Amino acid sequence: MSIQRKIEKRRKRRALHVRARLRQDSTLARLTVYRSLRYIYAQIVDDAQQKTLVSCSSLVLEEKGAKADVARNIGKELAKRALDKGITRVAFDRGRFLYHGRVKALAEGAREGGLQF
Repeated sequence: MSIQRKIEKRRKRRALHVRARLRQDSTLARLTVYRSLRYIYAQIVDDAQQKTLVSCSSLVLEEKGAKADVARNIGKELAKRALDKGITRVAFDRGRFLYHGRVKALAEGAREGGLQF
């Protein structure tokens, strides 16, 4: 088995593990995170209605600076938009990404903005 296949298998397993834990508390909206090499994207999704309620990304805000600082600001902006729509509690879905670096910074920024996980 090639290294790339092992990495992909590990990512899928990690994502399924995270989502399985989120299904236990399916009444909450889900804050999903996607991290590419250049940008970071976050959105709050209502699985019951299958709709995106709020979204924000570094692509839209076009902020400059360190990636972790930009991710923190994205989290704050997302929290602000969510609070405007009356969303206060969400389940954090990090997907296949480990909880460190930019993903952690985004989560901390969302908490600072007023969202509860």
